[in-house]
Amino acid sequence: MSGKAAETIVLESLIAEARNMVVLTGAGISTESGIPDFRSPGGIWSQFTIIDYAEFMASEEARLEDWRRRFFMEDQLGEVKPNVGHEKIAEWVRGGKCSTLITQNIDGLHQEAGTPAEAMIEIHGNARHASCAACGLRHEIAECRKQLEETGHSPRCRECGQIVKSDVVMFGQAMPVAETQAAYEAAQHCDLFLAVGTSLVVYPAADLPAVAKQAGAKLVILNRKETPLDGHADLVVHAGIGEVLGAI
Repeated sequence: MSGKAAETIVLESLIAEARNMVVLTGAGISTESGIPDFRSPGGIWSQFTIIDYAEFMASEEARLEDWRRRFFMEDQLGEVKPNVGHEKIAEWVRGGKCSTLITQNIDGLHQEAGTPAEAMIEIHGNARHASCAACGLRHEIAECRKQLEETGHSPRCRECGQIVKSDVVMFGQAMPVAETQAAYEAAQHCDLFLAVGTSLVVYPAADLPAVAKQAGAKLVILNRKETPLDGHADLVVHAGIGEVLGAI
C-alpha cells in the first residue's frame, strides 16, 4: 500500500470517528477548479494594482482600478465550477458530519456545490456581491458593472448614493467581527479540525487549527505544500485535494 493510500485510510477513519468536524478551506481547493492562487505567478495580484481600503474610500481613481479587477474576477468565476473537494465537503455538511465550514475563499464555489449558507463562515467575504459602505444595502456585481459602464464612475448606492464596495475584506480593512468570532468558537468546540488547501500563513485563519488543537481536537492538514503547522498535526497529507477527498 502506498503512503498516500495509507494516509487516506487514516483520514477516513478520523472523519468516521468525529462527532463535530470543522473544515477550513483556502485557495488550494479552488485552484483545482482553475482559479489561480492570488499569490502565484499569473495570479490576480500580479496582473492588477492592489488597492487597500483607505485608498478605495478616498480616491475615485483607486475605486475604478479596484472595480476593474473585480469585474475581471467575476468573469473568471463565471467560467469555473465546483470540484470534487467542494462537493465532498458539501456532502459532509448536509449529512451532519461537518458542523461548520470556514473558508478564506471569496469565489462562492462552496455554495454552488451545495453547502448551506447557514453552515458557512466566509471570513474574507464574497466577491460575488457588494454592499453600500454607508447603509449596507446589498448590490449585485452585474448591477455595479452596468452602473459603471453607463456613467464612467464607480458604483454608488441606489438608495443613499454613497460608495459601494465588493463584499471582500480589503487590505487595511478590519476583519468582520461576527464571522471571526464565530470561526474561533467553531474551532474551540470541534473534535476534528480539517485544514484543506490553505498555506496557514494568513491570520486570523492561520490561528484556527492551533486553537482547535489546544482545545483537544484532532488536527488534519491536507495541502500540496508544507505549512507552518504541519509539526503540530495528527495527520498531514501532501497531495491533491480532489485526489484524496474523492477517494473517501
